[in-house]
Amino acid sequence: MANAYSYSCRDCEGMEFCPASLVAATETEVWKLIKLHAEFAHGEDPADWDDETRTYLATLIVPTNVRVKEPS
Repeated sequence: MANAYSYSCRDCEGMEFCPASLVAATETEVWKLIKLHAEFAHGEDPADWDDETRTYLATLIVPTNVRVKEPS
């Protein structure tokens, strides 16, 4: 069972050469990181994204397993 969510910018059409990969505990956190990344790395304003773009980006957020170190 997945314990995190991830997004790789290079999976987005037109961003094949972007090395950014994001991982967070929730989809909400990943969305916040995607928006920050788009703004600072690509000069985009996420407020300008239409519903089609948001729907497409949502397909790129995938459940993933992250090994978490147990506290000692």
